[in-house]
Amino acid sequence: MDIQSGLDYHGKVVLVTGGAKGVGAGISCSFLAAGAQVVICGRNAPQQLPQVEGRCAHFIAADVRDIESVQSLFAQILGEFGRLDVVVNNAGGSPSADAATASPRFSEGIIRLNLIAPLNVAQQANTIMQAQAEGGVIVFIGSISALRPSPQTAAYGAAKAGILSLMTSLAVEWAPKVRVVTISPGLVRTEQSHQHYGDEAGIAAVSATIPAGRLANPEDIGAACVYIASPLASYASGCNLLLHGGGEWPAFLAASNA
Repeated sequence: MDIQSGLDYHGKVVLVTGGAKGVGAGISCSFLAAGAQVVICGRNAPQQLPQVEGRCAHFIAADVRDIESVQSLFAQILGEFGRLDVVVNNAGGSPSADAATASPRFSEGIIRLNLIAPLNVAQQANTIMQAQAEGGVIVFIGSISALRPSPQTAAYGAAKAGILSLMTSLAVEWAPKVRVVTISPGLVRTEQSHQHYGDEAGIAAVSATIPAGRLANPEDIGAACVYIASPLASYASGCNLLLHGGGEWPAFLAASNA
């Protein structure tokens, strides 16, 4: 198979949860550019839908934390498009919170959004994909927070660590019809970067700690999703693709006077 045909998604249907903004929008636009019919979901309709060269994503209102809403989402996709080839489990996130004082309700909500909801989405997707001759691919969007300390977002980091374990188990249970993988970004520049890193000077200072010299862009994550879900990566399952620009400069090197 040549590379161009391997990355051609014409005739394919792709669901991106939380696909209207930030990393999700980058993923949606990447699949649109590859020719896919892209469905995005969220609790509220976005002011602007992701679009590429006049091709626009299709929005379905759904709350991934609510199982009945999730079931309705997949019923609508199957009814309108008749198939589902790729699901990108992207919806998630967490505000900062001190682990010592965060309420149990807060922590449970973060785990529900970032671990339980993606599992429920994956289950619904698997049911459709197992019935298709071509099967399908489920991509979880993880985080570097799963692999290193995640101060101020401890519950989020724990949930993303759970995603890695979940993904490996589902890859075994649902093979060979359905491939299951994770893409774990490091630091990504989005419209909300200032909330995490400050002004442009703060973003530049953080970027300088990354070997690549910059934060990731949503399109970097989208390009990786297009590849990992394609036939070019047909032997990739149960694996985690790290996208962190080489990692983060170890703190001890900056502190050392040797």
